[in-house]
Amino acid sequence: MTDNLLAIVLLFLGLFLGGGVFSLVRQGLKVGAAVCALGAVMAITAGVMWW
Repeated sequence: MTDNLLAIVLLFLGLFLGGGVFSLVRQGLKVGAAVCALGAVMAITAGVMWW
């Protein structure tokens, strides 16, 4: 159960960072959006692999 809970948290974090990417792109902060996108991809990948 703990493994699945951690995977769910990582997936939620990835989606949260994905929303940050959308927000940063709308503000015109491309470098911040790229860093945020990298974190989102890593979090979602870790969540899927952990599941």
